[in-house]
Amino acid sequence: MVSTKSGNMGLSVSVALVIALGISSFPVMAGETFSANVDDKGNISLPKDFRAIMVHLGSWFVPEGDASGFHDVYTEQKTVEVYRKTGKFPDGATLIKELRASKAGDYTTGKDVHYATKDIKQWFVMVKDTENRFADNKSWGDGWGWALFKPGNMHKNVSSDYKTDCLGCHVPAREKDWIYYPTLMSNK
Repeated sequence: MVSTKSGNMGLSVSVALVIALGISSFPVMAGETFSANVDDKGNISLPKDFRAIMVHLGSWFVPEGDASGFHDVYTEQKTVEVYRKTGKFPDGATLIKELRASKAGDYTTGKDVHYATKDIKQWFVMVKDTENRFADNKSWGDGWGWALFKPGNMHKNVSSDYKTDCLGCHVPAREKDWIYYPTLMSNK
């Protein structure tokens, strides 16, 4: 911690900004952790119990192909609050997309109703990084850390280079910070 008057003023302003934006879970002061889901080398981990502690942003269904199934997206409550106030993802924000297999059947609600099964195909994890902290790590770039986890080994990012393994699916959302979730746009 800086002991000069101007240093303390900067610290006070930082603390006031954290309180005003409601981003206490996203450290901004020197010496604090960037993200609990990232180690000092930029290795990203899949957050434990994310379905219980994060906000569900929404789902969509892909009917065919390798990415078929239900895509459920989660983030921290503070990420939602900050995004709605600023229109930007705060540093350290974590987004998780869980891909579940699906089945279909005829029910009283309609014919060919698709539903998610308990079978998880994979998880995609992105962590916001505005400072390019891990420039030498091929899982980081374009403002995000990128990871892919498979059910057989939930502790290993199987993506070796975000540019070849991840970015292609995000190109349509390039102008929206590589992602787009309408539920973040309003309180309604």
